[in-house]
Amino acid sequence: MTEKVVLAYSGGLDTSVAIPYLAERLDAEVIAVAIDVGQGGEDLEAIRERALGCGAVAAEVVDAREEFAAEYCFRAVAANALYMDRYPLVSALSRPLIVKHLAAAAAQHGATIVSHGCTGKGNDQVRFEAGLAALAPHLKIVAPARDFAWTRDKAIAFAEEKGLPIDVTKSSPYSIDQNLWGRAVETGFLEDIWNGPIEDIYSYSQDPAEPREADEVVVSFEAGRPVALDGEARSAFDLVHELNRRAGAQGIGRIDMVEDRLVGIKSREVYESPAGITLIAAHMELENVTLEREQARFKRSVDQRWGELVYDGLWFSPLKDSLEAFIADTQAHVTGEVRLTLHAGKATVTGRRSEASLYDFDLATYDEGDAFDQSNARGFVELWGLPSKLAAARNERAKIESV
Repeated sequence: MTEKVVLAYSGGLDTSVAIPYLAERLDAEVIAVAIDVGQGGEDLEAIRERALGCGAVAAEVVDAREEFAAEYCFRAVAANALYMDRYPLVSALSRPLIVKHLAAAAAQHGATIVSHGCTGKGNDQVRFEAGLAALAPHLKIVAPARDFAWTRDKAIAFAEEKGLPIDVTKSSPYSIDQNLWGRAVETGFLEDIWNGPIEDIYSYSQDPAEPREADEVVVSFEAGRPVALDGEARSAFDLVHELNRRAGAQGIGRIDMVEDRLVGIKSREVYESPAGITLIAAHMELENVTLEREQARFKRSVDQRWGELVYDGLWFSPLKDSLEAFIADTQAHVTGEVRLTLHAGKATVTGRRSEASLYDFDLATYDEGDAFDQSNARGFVELWGLPSKLAAARNERAKIESV
């Protein structure tokens, strides 16, 4: 019986040529699956037709924009997810969602193989395959670019030979991945880490140095999830989309960094995530108001580990599930509003309020009505410093005895 292959399909050169190539190499029928995670660009119906034109026996497009925003991006907000304290997991967040739909398509069509277009040098191969190992471990995985040394030159020649209905002459000097949460740009002249990024590589954000009027926005949260902008309730997708527009217009969310890839190398990446950076800044400030001190301190380490697991392709791992249970518990009182000024590349918090706030004005004020009993402080400070005092005395005795 002819095997069936489910291919993660983007509509570009590499995955388009993969359709007839896999069909010939594996003597298999190829089902192309394209997932809309808010990447924009071509209409997905056109992409579906292209897949069929390239020889797919079936082609599906899945509108996962709302799912991506609500179940992936907003979980990242709750975890204040910034890999290496900077990267908001643009590509890493979309991969487990794509994996979920690939596994579902394989089950629906009775496929035994899943294929993706990742190389052996990047993180995405791990994210796809670790996810599939968790969701559908019986499936075999084929990655033409990695497993068969499939270069771009070979792909172009193959496309021309087969007369595939794709543009094989257009070649960007960069590798670009984008979705609702942001945009990732690498390769080309950026591989020299001394070269500064040029304005042409950006798409989601305007030059932050250009003079413009500041924009003020109020983000409302319920149990750690963004639910409204300026008092207007919005769906998850619409909220992120609108905030991308407004924060992007102020040049917010640009990141240029050298990051530690999972495969052991360092890579220079340029990111744009206007909504991501703004929402995480707002959420962190609301947590400052609503989380108890020790809970907040511990959560910072949990947040960091959560981000590392997602970056490393372990979205479906037991540890991430356990960390998410803790994070969800901390979000019970993270409800309120945060006001930010968007301007000159920065999202600056200027106000915060919450019915669940732990900020007590009467305890915090230095003016009339101060409810803080300062007479208690002297004894507290003496007890707090007692361990250090005892240790210092011991060390002094040791010095004297050693003379």
